[in-house]
Amino acid sequence: MSRVWCIVLLVFGVVLVFGGCFAAELGQQFRGSGKVLRAVSTAVFRVGGAVYPDGYFFVKVFIGNPPKPYYLDVDTGSDLTWVQCDAPCVNCPKGPHDPYKPRNNVVRCHEPLCAFIPHPENYPCRDPADQCDYEIQYADSGLSTGVLVKDYFPIQLLNGSVLNSFISFGCGYDQNIPGSSHPPFVDGVLGLASGKSSILSQLSSRGVIRDVFGHCFSKKGGGYLFFGDDMVPSAGMVWAPMLQNEAEKHYSIGQIELLFDGKNIVKGGQPLIFDSGSTYTYFNGLAYKSLVSMIMKSMNKKQLTDAPEDKTLPLCWKGAQSFKSTSDVKSLFQPLALGVKKNIVMEIPPEAYLIISKKGNVCLGILDGSEVQLSNLNVLGDISLQDKLVIYDNVKKRIGWMSASCETLPKF
Repeated sequence: MSRVWCIVLLVFGVVLVFGGCFAAELGQQFRGSGKVLRAVSTAVFRVGGAVYPDGYFFVKVFIGNPPKPYYLDVDTGSDLTWVQCDAPCVNCPKGPHDPYKPRNNVVRCHEPLCAFIPHPENYPCRDPADQCDYEIQYADSGLSTGVLVKDYFPIQLLNGSVLNSFISFGCGYDQNIPGSSHPPFVDGVLGLASGKSSILSQLSSRGVIRDVFGHCFSKKGGGYLFFGDDMVPSAGMVWAPMLQNEAEKHYSIGQIELLFDGKNIVKGGQPLIFDSGSTYTYFNGLAYKSLVSMIMKSMNKKQLTDAPEDKTLPLCWKGAQSFKSTSDVKSLFQPLALGVKKNIVMEIPPEAYLIISKKGNVCLGILDGSEVQLSNLNVLGDISLQDKLVIYDNVKKRIGWMSASCETLPKF
C-alpha cells in the first residue's frame, strides 16, 4: 500500500549500503562477538526518516555504473521497486536527487519477469519485442506509470565484499499523487513484498542472498534494514506462520484478534497485513469505530479534551499544557494487542499508535480503513512497527517480531 494522504510518490530502488560504513561497523561487532559469518550473503542499510512529521522511512541505494545515489521509501506492501525516471519525465515531483536516466536498458515483453508486472491497459504486451510497460495503482488511488529497465546495483555485504548484480526495476516517468501537496521527499520506492519482481526475490532466485529480510524503525527516527538471514536472532523472537496467498503478495499472519486493554475491539478474527509503505495503522470501519469508542470511554476528560482545531490527524486531544513526546501521554492511554494464536501476541503500547503534533497535542495514529477503500482489511503501518525488529522469512514462511532499540546497531 502507499502512504495514504501523501503517498504514492514512491519510486523505485535497489539496495545498497550507505557508503559501507554501517556494514563495516556491524562486521566489527560480529567479529568482536566471536560469531563466524556463513557463506550466505547479508546486506545492511541505515534507515532514515520518521513516522512524524516525515511520514516515511527510507534507505539510500546506488544504481548504475558509475553508481548514483537514490533515496527509496521502504515498502513491504508492494513488490515492484521503481525510481523517478527521465525518459523524459511527464509528471515527477521533485526528489532529493536527479531522476534516473535509462540507457538502452529496457526490459522486453519476452523476458520472464515481465509476466509478473501489472501492465497499463493502453500499453499491453502485444509483441515479444515490445518494451515491458508497467502501471501500479495504490490504495489511495495514486498511480505510477513507467517502463521496466535493468541496471547495475552494487550492494555492500556484511562481510565487506560487494555484490555486483543487475536488477530489473521500474523507470517511473508519470506519477499521479492525488490530494497531496507534500509527497515523501524520496527518489522512489523499495518494493519488498513477496512477488517475483521484488529486489529480494530477484537476488534470492540467483542464490546470492536468502529470501529473508528485517527492519527496525525507531520511534526517535531512523533505524536499519537488512537482507539475508545472518542477523536473525537465535532467541527472543515471537514467530507466527506467514499466510500463503499467491494472488496477494502482502505479508499477512491471517486472522487475528484486535484487543484494547485486553478486551476484544470487535468479535471474530480480523484479516491483517504488515505494510511499511503505510505511515499509519488502519482498522476496518467497524473496528475503528469500536476502538474510538473504547478510547473515549477510558479517557480521563479532566486531563484530555478534544482538539478539533488540530487537523494533523482526524482525532487529536489537548492537555493543560503542550505535550513534548508520547512519553508524556502513555499513562493516559491503554495498550493495544494483536492476538494471533494461543500464546502468540504482539503488544502495541500507546507510543506505537499515538503521535504528538506540532501543536503539542496527542493524536490517534490509527485511521479508518473504510475511507481509503480497504474493505474489511486491517493494515499494520509504520507507527505500530516502531521499536520492533520485524523479520519476514520467506524461506521458512514465517513473520517474527521482538522489542528492540532500533537506533542502535544490533549485537548478536
